[in-house]
Amino acid sequence: MNNNLDLQSALAALDEYGYDKKQSSDLTQARNKQQMGKYIESLDYNLRRLLILQETVNELVANKKRLIVQQENIQTYKTKVINLSRQFNISYDDVLQIMKDQVN
Repeated sequence: MNNNLDLQSALAALDEYGYDKKQSSDLTQARNKQQMGKYIESLDYNLRRLLILQETVNELVANKKRLIVQQENIQTYKTKVINLSRQFNISYDDVLQIMKDQVN
């Protein structure tokens, strides 16, 4: 019986912890604009600091977008090389070697 009560207490504590995490105003828990806005307002930044934050976020977003485009371009290039290897019935590495030889 004692083990059952301990288990129930542990489960209740975990449930409460999960509820608290969902209700917190922590930025890591924010999933939408309203939650993020509430967290940023809680920082009580002045205009200068908000502008710095905005500039930093804009730079991070631009960098992420650039990385995504770069990954898409790499994947497109790999797909084209794979298609060439199939078309000419040679290995992927052989296609790359031929391309390298053409540059030199």
